[in-house]
Amino acid sequence: MAPVKKEKAEMSAFERKRLENIATNQAMLKDLSTSAAKIMPKPVGRPKTTTKSAPRKKAALVKRETVRPTRTSSRLAGVDADSETLKRKAEVEFDYAAAQAKEKRLRVTGDLNFNDIVVDGKKFSKDDNFLSGIMRGAQPGVKTFTEDDIKETTDESLKALRERMSGLGLYEGYEPNQIKITPERIYALGFHPSPEKPLIFAGDKMGNMGIFDASQTGPEVKAEENGDDEEDPETPEPAITALKLHTRTITSFVFPADGNHVYSSSYDSSVRKFDLQKGVAVEIFAPSSMDEDLPISCIQISASDPNMLYFTTLEGQLGRHDMRTQPSDMELWQIRDKKIGGFSLHPLQPHLAATASNDKMLQIWDLRSIKGKGESKIPALMGEHQSRLSVSHASWSAAGHVATSSYDDTVKVHSFLDAGSFKVGHDLDEKAMKPTAVIKHNNQVGRWVTILKPQWQERPEDGIQKFVIGNMNRFVDVFSADGEQLAQLDDGGEGTITAVPAVAQFHSTKDWVAAGTASGKLCLWM
Repeated sequence: MAPVKKEKAEMSAFERKRLENIATNQAMLKDLSTSAAKIMPKPVGRPKTTTKSAPRKKAALVKRETVRPTRTSSRLAGVDADSETLKRKAEVEFDYAAAQAKEKRLRVTGDLNFNDIVVDGKKFSKDDNFLSGIMRGAQPGVKTFTEDDIKETTDESLKALRERMSGLGLYEGYEPNQIKITPERIYALGFHPSPEKPLIFAGDKMGNMGIFDASQTGPEVKAEENGDDEEDPETPEPAITALKLHTRTITSFVFPADGNHVYSSSYDSSVRKFDLQKGVAVEIFAPSSMDEDLPISCIQISASDPNMLYFTTLEGQLGRHDMRTQPSDMELWQIRDKKIGGFSLHPLQPHLAATASNDKMLQIWDLRSIKGKGESKIPALMGEHQSRLSVSHASWSAAGHVATSSYDDTVKVHSFLDAGSFKVGHDLDEKAMKPTAVIKHNNQVGRWVTILKPQWQERPEDGIQKFVIGNMNRFVDVFSADGEQLAQLDDGGEGTITAVPAVAQFHSTKDWVAAGTASGKLCLWM
């Protein structure tokens, strides 16, 4: 007898669940396409695909291509290749991505009034959503410079200097976790030059600027002054002034000699001059067209001419602009093919510029001599030194030292103590460019920590050239010009510094050191 054929095999629970998931996903896709069509009813046609050109050599402003959206699989979504639904979906995705890209690179134009932007004197929310990354080689809390190193110092003058710098104490007004000076990761710090009170400026990745006055009295100090055993629960939190100066990352601050203004630069292609008395931020430089992208990595003001602005870009350019003229009159030199992360002018010889770039180079330029013709013009290159990996920053001291940090885990000091005698056309050979001090230093910041950059004290009262740089073990290191470590600033074992104080800055004259973290918190030693 022939076996009876079953009409349909029983469906397993796994297969039933799989089909339900497919139906659910198809319904979601259909709903998404319908909603997008209502929001964007008149999409423009897709532009032709262009091939990315080789790195430019000419000094032209960068005009970025529109970023295309991430593709999704129409086959898995059950949409036919030639269907109108697929065409509509692609057009909507492209228009949305174009709008997002344009909004991201927009900058605020015109002058900003202090009263219009901000400010209620309150600190930002204490909510901290920063996700800490795993830093290669970092050992939080493990010191590499201790009291034993100071005790074993045989040079009496060096020992005294180490004792003085190591004696700097953490600001007592508020703990670092209480001083949230910016809502996002700190990328730039600046000390107001006033020696009367510490006034710190911080810029974060979203263009926010926070200002903290460290002369205000915190709860712990107030309790001691009043003779109380406990802090007053009604003592206000630290007052922080908050401003939205830029639309993208703030990269550097510069204070002119009078101390009445502060200049700020940003990836949004603009430089602003903020009047501390009037509370007005004036845009002093930006490309003439909103479509022109000139992400500024660092700025400097010439010591010999306060109207002359110098800057570097993420596209490998060095620029010069007379702030009394129109932005279109600027000079822009394509000196490298890769990002220039930091640069500086010699404080006493401002015609000498030092640049640090991602192609592993430290270079010294003479701005008195511009060579080449047309768009191929660049300043005269005096000398260069190549590291094993990319160089993050190059900082001049007043005495003529250049300190650099590199991803090869070194901090190098190059000495040009006779820079004042350099004539136009002076060449620095390999021997002259060789570092006079090489310091082993963990610079592997990873994704979540701002790049470590050495910063000199501009006009030290004691006449000793020294610089600070963040330490991945949650300290701030202080070094002298000859590479000797002077101090490793910490929280005294209290556990109040819970993130890497990556962005470190010296006050121009006083032995005050500030440092900012990726969670927008401020550490201060005085």
